[in-house]
Amino acid sequence: MMEEILAILLAVAIAAALYYLMKKAMTLVINAVAGLITLWLLNYFDVLSWFGAPDIQINLVSILICALGGLPGALVLVLLHLVGIPI
Repeated sequence: MMEEILAILLAVAIAAALYYLMKKAMTLVINAVAGLITLWLLNYFDVLSWFGAPDIQINLVSILICALGGLPGALVLVLLHLVGIPI
């Protein structure tokens, strides 16, 4: 009897942990997509040339910054690029 109760509690704990991780993973994916779309639009409309700067390259580092930071991460990339610190 005790083993069944422990098995049920373990299953509920695993299900709760998976739900929490999937919820956080979805947020991370949405943030990454929003940041990358912002960078892509900036490059497509050549907005940074108004300030005399070349386009921002979309590479693994910029993807990671946008994934963790979302739109504020994209803004940080743009500001660093305008200052002259390419990432």
